[in-house]
Amino acid sequence: MSEHVDDRVASRVRKRVRVEGIVQGVGYRPFVHALAARSGLAGLVGNDARGVFLEVEGEPADVDRFVLALEREAPPLAAVERVSTEDVPPLGEDTFVIVHSAPGGRRDTLISPDTATCADCLAEMADPADRRFGYPFLNCTNCGPRFTIVRDVPYDRPNTTMAGFAMCAACAAEYADPSDRRFHAQPVCCPACGPSLSLLDAGQHPIAGEPVAATVALLRAGKVVAVKGLGGYHLAALAGDESAVAALRRRKHREDKPFAVMVADVAAARTLCATDAAEEALLVSSRRPAVLLRRRLGAPVAASVAPGNHHLGVMLPYTPLHHLLARELGEPFVLTSGNVSDEPIAYRDADAGERLSPIADAFLVHDRPIHIRTDDSVTRAFRGREMLIRRSRGYVPQPLTLPAPAPRPILGCGAELKNTFCLARGRHAFVSHHIGDLENYETLRSFMDGIAHFSRLFDIAPEVVAHDLHPEYLSTKYAVELDDVELIGVQHHHAHIASCLADNAQRGPVIGVAFDGLGYGTDGSLWGGEVLVCDYVRFERAAHLAAVPMPGGVRAITEPWRMAAAYLDAAGLAPEEHEVARRNHERWADVLAVARSGVQAPPTSSAGRLFDAVSALLGVRDRVNYEGQAAVELEQHADPGEQGVYPVTVDDGQPLRIRGTDLIRGVVDDHRRGVPLEVVAARFHNSLAATAGDVCAAVRDRTGIGTVALSGGVWQNRRLLGATVDLLEARGFAVLVHRQVPTNDGGISLGQVAVAAARAGGGG
Repeated sequence: MSEHVDDRVASRVRKRVRVEGIVQGVGYRPFVHALAARSGLAGLVGNDARGVFLEVEGEPADVDRFVLALEREAPPLAAVERVSTEDVPPLGEDTFVIVHSAPGGRRDTLISPDTATCADCLAEMADPADRRFGYPFLNCTNCGPRFTIVRDVPYDRPNTTMAGFAMCAACAAEYADPSDRRFHAQPVCCPACGPSLSLLDAGQHPIAGEPVAATVALLRAGKVVAVKGLGGYHLAALAGDESAVAALRRRKHREDKPFAVMVADVAAARTLCATDAAEEALLVSSRRPAVLLRRRLGAPVAASVAPGNHHLGVMLPYTPLHHLLARELGEPFVLTSGNVSDEPIAYRDADAGERLSPIADAFLVHDRPIHIRTDDSVTRAFRGREMLIRRSRGYVPQPLTLPAPAPRPILGCGAELKNTFCLARGRHAFVSHHIGDLENYETLRSFMDGIAHFSRLFDIAPEVVAHDLHPEYLSTKYAVELDDVELIGVQHHHAHIASCLADNAQRGPVIGVAFDGLGYGTDGSLWGGEVLVCDYVRFERAAHLAAVPMPGGVRAITEPWRMAAAYLDAAGLAPEEHEVARRNHERWADVLAVARSGVQAPPTSSAGRLFDAVSALLGVRDRVNYEGQAAVELEQHADPGEQGVYPVTVDDGQPLRIRGTDLIRGVVDDHRRGVPLEVVAARFHNSLAATAGDVCAAVRDRTGIGTVALSGGVWQNRRLLGATVDLLEARGFAVLVHRQVPTNDGGISLGQVAVAAARAGGGG
């Protein structure tokens, strides 16, 4: 080496750098390559099982600026968690190269969620001169399928469901060019080499014509079409066609639960619903969830889209195929999960053909396999911030950060309803996609397959398994049948509050108000109206709704009039004198006898069942067709301007007892006097919020704790949530609500993991 070269090397530094986070499949290596070229630096960059590794060499100031830019200027889909460096001897290199992925090692890399089609790809798809004009599978490093197609890591094409599509010369050139937007975009393809569409009839025979245009013609003719998407099949129908939507509802056996609607853009969404800036930001985000929006009077959608509901779940297109359909159709269309109610979404072609043929008149399919089923996410805005209802496509598998690291790998098995599981190692908590209600074999199989996939993808072999205390939950039974693991049972409502703490990166202690449907209590009864004092390790039941019988057990969940009978009887209000008794006279006496006997009438403190009772008493809903329907419809009747409250007694003791019967008396008295339903419903909500505030104040007086965490499915009620937060903040409390995981049972698995991590680590 010449003396000149030796001098140059002597003035340079070389750093070995490790970048961790979501840095594969998001254009991170070409970003690093371009950054190094602009900075005049030499070295290399590559992928391995932990993330991105690189070495960079140059003048010290240039290298320092480069390292800072690795996080500050990262590509839009990247989520850099940590950049670590070490000094190594300079080599005197002149070039910066991208090297092949390195196999082996513990898998610490993170996988990007599926991401909505970017503006650049949409512009290509709309350009008649572009070779991808009208192509329903175009993508680049900034958008497209990720989680639903990845089989293994590193995230390279052979480890995805695109492995069977050999790139043509043009795509291969883009893939190999570091300056191209599609450099190492694993799903890169075009009409010459990528997936293709087909339209089939219900018997799986081809239908002639261009598939998108033919599908639009079928929808306009009132047909139901199964559409293969990113994470599974959807069922589509014209949203303004009452007969088509009613047929879909009838065939799907989904009587009342609202359907989601897809529209082409925000302008179209505004014609259906009132929107604010926060809601529109959620609509256009790269995650593209279904956003719950207030429906406009006279919105051009069929009554059967969302019976008795003032809100619509609205989505914008998130795949090129959706964009093509929305543009060609020019009006809103229903896009709901491809399943029969209570079954998991269909995602394999043969299974979809078999299960959906009684529902769909035709199938719009493609030949790119889906590796793991993933439902659409559902969200809403609360006070300008996101509040997730179902966390799935677009969010998963991006991890959450635990407040304290898990000392050993942990699995949280979640709850029975709205199940998710959670795998954790170190500070990373991987909450799964929405699994559903674990009430049949297919959903249980999906739960077990998902755990196996996440375990493989993130190289997590659980040593600690956290589960609900309810012995009959299938998730609990799965946990206790595992070998060679430490089992940690976590009480349902403790898990709710721990989930809210972890969601907000807090350690506690807090006053936790856990209002939901049902959860197994430490005393063997069914809890659900709980005020806890807790951190991650321990909890104390500080207050609760006074228990009442639940006549018929689980039947009372689908027949709210049973809870009305139990509450009227507990309040000493001569139950048979009320309208709800007359409407259900054939079985009223028997149900009342069951409630009084205590046989097949487990006591419950559930806030959800209190909502059911009030809904039935006011004639809103005696029977429900989906979980929470009575409470949802009661909320929508509440007059937003009404401020009245009913007095509620809280009995002293340890724990405090909240007399829900006082609320029942107030409701019944007003109803008898002819007070409008809207006023009574509002007063009930106001009273429950005020009582929660009073109880939290009493607990603060005893404990000195000034932070309240709200969790549980009842807090999906925006009227109750808003009123409670206002009252608590007016009393000087700091209030924690959910943002990153649902407040319903979809967040339970995170809480279980947080509790298990603290207990296994001996911390608080």
